[in-house]
Amino acid sequence: MFKVTSAAATQVKVAATQGGTEEMSLRLAAQKRPDGTVEYKMGFDYASDEDIQLSCEGVNVLMAPEYVPLLDQTTLDFAELDDGDKQFIFLNPEDSSFRPPATES
Repeated sequence: MFKVTSAAATQVKVAATQGGTEEMSLRLAAQKRPDGTVEYKMGFDYASDEDIQLSCEGVNVLMAPEYVPLLDQTTLDFAELDDGDKQFIFLNPEDSSFRPPATES
């Protein structure tokens, strides 16, 4: 199941308000590259009849059926990667660049 963190949901809502796209849903797409990494795309769009539609943390999410297998266990987060540099990140175990969070022993 695809998930959106509360931090990502807040930022998606801010972006929708700033862009005047509050009535649209967040569309996601993903494609696996030959090296095993995944390229992600997202933007605001209207649903089509074929779309899979989800509600995650108050955000309406759309994806075409062909992207569901790759996005199924993915979490969209909004995090600070470098000091002061916040951005959307996709945490996906199907992505070879995915590094699960460290666990304490």
